[in-house]
Amino acid sequence: MKSSLKIASAFIGIVVGAGFASGQEILQYFTSFGYWGVGGVLVATALFGYIGMILTRLGSRMQTTSHEDVVYRISGKWLGKVIDYTLILTLFGILVVMIAGAGSIFSQQFDLAPAFGRSIMIVLVIVTIMMNVKKVITIISSITPFLILMVVGIAIYSVITMDSSFSALDPVAKEQLSATPNWLLSAINYVSLAIALGASMSLVMGGAEPNEKVAARGGLIGGLGFGVLILLSYVAIFAKVDVVGGADLPMLAIGDDISPILGIIMAIVIFAMIYNTAVSMLLSFSARFTEIGTKKFRIFVIIAGLIAFALSFVGFTALVNYLYPAVGYLGLLLIGALILADIRKVGKNDKAKRDKEATN
Repeated sequence: MKSSLKIASAFIGIVVGAGFASGQEILQYFTSFGYWGVGGVLVATALFGYIGMILTRLGSRMQTTSHEDVVYRISGKWLGKVIDYTLILTLFGILVVMIAGAGSIFSQQFDLAPAFGRSIMIVLVIVTIMMNVKKVITIISSITPFLILMVVGIAIYSVITMDSSFSALDPVAKEQLSATPNWLLSAINYVSLAIALGASMSLVMGGAEPNEKVAARGGLIGGLGFGVLILLSYVAIFAKVDVVGGADLPMLAIGDDISPILGIIMAIVIFAMIYNTAVSMLLSFSARFTEIGTKKFRIFVIIAGLIAFALSFVGFTALVNYLYPAVGYLGLLLIGALILADIRKVGKNDKAKRDKEATN
């Protein structure tokens, strides 16, 4: 069970940075549908548990070290190429959103120009990749539990101190910007987005675990655990939607409402989570086209980073509203291929062959 919980924790860490930390994603995908958002959360939780289980189990069966082999194996040459490029687009798209999110933190929390925060973020990201500072990423990743504790505490605070009933806040919630037209599509799109983001690392993570059942259980627990965090965030923002609905980062706004000191701590934690995700996105995107450590790689990192920086000026809320759903729709191809692969038990023979060789 210890190994499964370790995988579960890592799975949550993978998807929590880009699709959750700020609260803007939860506002647009779930809270903006009012009471119906609960239905969306439940559907998303079930799907996260199931797809998380498929990803880690598939990785374990095939002992994969890269998402490319798995994608082409489960999808074929042509569809595999479409899914592969979808994942590449996801890496770059999320990078752009993360840079924009950094600008929103500095603007909302410290009343500084968004460009200042964006500039700091892209410089830090490029320098980190150039220096190959892996320890920094490891340290930042350890902040995830603190973010989870804050979400739990903020949810409790929001419900206890809410000024209106949920029935009175329902129409206010429905006035907020939504990512998709209805709650069911929104839930599916959000899962597709997050899985497109976390598929590569989840497959590799499953590949590091030789026991298929342990890997599958870890993915299941991680997916369900992330669903619980979505529910808590949904409740927290719903309870204060009349106050924080217009904020770029609703969870940070609630933290400020509790205490200015907590607001600063939350700003640092969210910035760190965004930084962690941004480094991973730019590194993975660049490595897909050039060999890590080469002069060509470093030039590519700088150019790609500067392009992402320029595109981030579209604005955080607008990018979440336009780019996230687009990636989510494209990611449905991957979701479909994964479910089909699970039904067909792809990779099962690989494991049986390894077990047979091990006994001889």
